This record gives sequence, structure tokens and C-alpha cells, in this order.
Amino acid sequence: MDYIKAFIVGGIICALVQILMEKTKMLPGRIMVLLVCTGAILGAVGLYEPFVDFAGAGATVPLLGFGNVLWTGVKEAVNQKGLLGAFAGGLEAGAVGIASALIFGYLGALIFPLKRKM
Repeated sequence: MDYIKAFIVGGIICALVQILMEKTKMLPGRIMVLLVCTGAILGAVGLYEPFVDFAGAGATVPLLGFGNVLWTGVKEAVNQKGLLGAFAGGLEAGAVGIASALIFGYLGALIFPLKRKM
């Protein structure tokens, strides 16, 4: 049942983003920023944890989850290091995800080279 909930919630998030892309003139980069900021705001007001408890990976894998990871890292770093933690906390918390995205993206580019159209 956990897989079904994750699939449905992740699908709903993706469907809402697709509707947003098609019905507005927002560029994909701005929509991505909107998702990350929404995840951070939902984490700040305490709504994201219950959402993750219900949806599991359906809530943590999309960009909403990345925003929540950034928020959680900043909150913990500020509690430990003071105001200076606001600058480093998000990067420390999201470092594994960012690094793996870069590494796997690079490996994918090596395995599947770009084919130029002429």
C-alpha cells in the first residue's frame, strides 16, 4: 500500500506541475524554484512532515522534498551555529543529493552521448 500511496501522491504533484506549465506562461526554471520554495515553506510551518508520513517517497522525491531538506538543514544549522548556520545548513543537508545528481548526470552523459542533428 505504501508504494501505491507514493505513486498516487507523486503523480498528483507531477500532474499539477504539468497543468501549471501548460496553463501559465511560467518558465520551467521558475516552476522548479516555486516547488523548492513551497517545500521549504511547508516544512517551516510544520505541514511537510505529516505529508511525508502519509505519502513516503511520493512526497520526498519531487522538488518539494528538496526544499524541505534545505529548510531542515538550515533550521538545524541555525540552532547549532547561530545565524552563520543559515548560509551553510542547506548546502550541508542537500550535499549528498546534489553530488549524486551531478555524478549520475555526468555518467549518463558518458554512457549516452548526445547525437547532433544536422
